[in-house]
Amino acid sequence: MNKESYLFDRIRWGAAIFLIFHISLLFILFLQDWKTEKMKWFILFLGVLYVILLYAAYQLIYRPLKVNSRIKAAFARGDSYEDIYHMPYLLNEEEQNMLRRFYALLDKSELITVSKKKSEYLALQNQINPHFLYNTLEGIRAEALIAGVDSIAEMTEALATYFRYTISQVNNLVTLEEELANVENYYYIQQFRFGSKLDLRIRYDCEDEEEALMCQLPKLTLQPIVENSIYHGLERKIGTGHLDIKVTVTDSHLIIMISDDGVGIEKGQVKVMNEQLRALRLEEENNGETGKKGGIAVKNVNNRIKLLFGEEYGIYIYSQPDVGTDVEITLPVVRN
Repeated sequence: MNKESYLFDRIRWGAAIFLIFHISLLFILFLQDWKTEKMKWFILFLGVLYVILLYAAYQLIYRPLKVNSRIKAAFARGDSYEDIYHMPYLLNEEEQNMLRRFYALLDKSELITVSKKKSEYLALQNQINPHFLYNTLEGIRAEALIAGVDSIAEMTEALATYFRYTISQVNNLVTLEEELANVENYYYIQQFRFGSKLDLRIRYDCEDEEEALMCQLPKLTLQPIVENSIYHGLERKIGTGHLDIKVTVTDSHLIIMISDDGVGIEKGQVKVMNEQLRALRLEEENNGETGKKGGIAVKNVNNRIKLLFGEEYGIYIYSQPDVGTDVEITLPVVRN
């Protein structure tokens, strides 16, 4: 017999002894003074009181233990949250909240595990021999220099730098300085396509720019957002498109606003996007924006931020059609 069964048996025997003792007492009192009117009412009152006390003891002591036992048995069977929630007994509000919190923790734990497995899979998938790639690009660059085509040599060098940052480095966190350098290199590559149609500006709203540049954030946080801004906002715009990156550092937050004056997004679509970004979600690889021109999806960046730092951090989007889009990235201040 385990401790739980022993405890239930003790409660049952205690309740039975309590009930037998007091029923016997009431019966004795009734036999002795049953003709007295006051005694009749007193005995009736005691009887009702005992019933209430027994019911209260059942609700406050025995039932919660029984519910807890059944929930544990359901967990052991591997029942889902819905199966447990709809069991043929009522859960009080506290028990319902306990289940919700427990399953929220389980979901997040499972999400982190699946995300790590996907990251490992992608890392294996992307393990093209980097030396082969870099040597090939260096060969193209050398041939371009020999032929006197400096623009091709410069573009090849920028492309090699981009791949070296994206593929070779395995750090989860990098400095803001490294992220911005990667963005500027990516912008340089895009200029070969867009020319003067694309303009990038980086500015700082903080007292110490050097301190801001030493803040750490997940690698490839900014470039995917910049890529989305170019392909979904500025590419379809007539005339020069402006891309603005504003860095703000407070005592506890690093806030990066990436703004474009492109075609913008409809209000309803922005609302849906922000609802999807509000909670931590593991989307399918080719769902949503993943797989589009933008490369790594905004949702993917948002998920990585929330997994690393918590639900209160992540991405929020502001946009107006024919005006532009602002993507606000909120992170904790992390250094060293």
